[in-house]
Amino acid sequence: MAPYSRVLLKLSGETFADESTAISPTIVGSVADQLVEVSALGTEIGVVVGGGNILRGASLSATGMDRSSADHMGMLATVINALALQDACEKRGVNTRVQSAVAMQELAEPYIRRRAVRHLEKKRIVIFAAGLGAPYFSTDTAAAQRALEIDAEAILKGTKVDGVYDADPAVDPSATKYDRLSYLQVLADELKVMDATAISLCMDNQLPIIVFNMMTEGNIRRAVEREPIGTLVERAEDDDGQSRAG
Repeated sequence: MAPYSRVLLKLSGETFADESTAISPTIVGSVADQLVEVSALGTEIGVVVGGGNILRGASLSATGMDRSSADHMGMLATVINALALQDACEKRGVNTRVQSAVAMQELAEPYIRRRAVRHLEKKRIVIFAAGLGAPYFSTDTAAAQRALEIDAEAILKGTKVDGVYDADPAVDPSATKYDRLSYLQVLADELKVMDATAISLCMDNQLPIIVFNMMTEGNIRRAVEREPIGTLVERAEDDDGQSRAG
């Protein structure tokens, strides 16, 4: 099969962190190297970044802070990550644009769908920051929304684990990895793929999600080229949507 022509890559903020710093130049550089590799294939790339390595609005809210204020602080954290990734990509010669759902004209363009699509058509990487610009919505939901708005063919969910498991593999050595899941099974079993709103958006619009370990060099390219890595979440056809490795 031909590689995807346009994808949306979702990165959690934790992806950018290592044991000593919230934003690791080594890790951000590795992500940028992979994006440059995929861009060279001709694939158009949008990226949604989280901010959990710096601050989580939901966590602050749990301590008693006003949820709207806490979520806006989390949105600002995503902008910091977006600017770090932009810098790494442009140091490698790839034109990049950061578009923010919260206006901050000195740092980023405002999010405008038609402008984002035009950047993609010109083979620029577009990094979407500040989520949806509204509290109570996660960056998972922002990823699904932006992917649909730019007509992406798939969401690539980059993590530090090689797919979706039926239990936490770091805790349970008998945890089994799913090769494929249906949207309904993800929702019914409350599997940690993306939040329920994001899964529902993808299900309603039949947008596939590929969950994979992006810390392995070349895995973003492998996902774009449709190699069978990680876990594929899509609409079930003639089965219950479940198959497991091994």
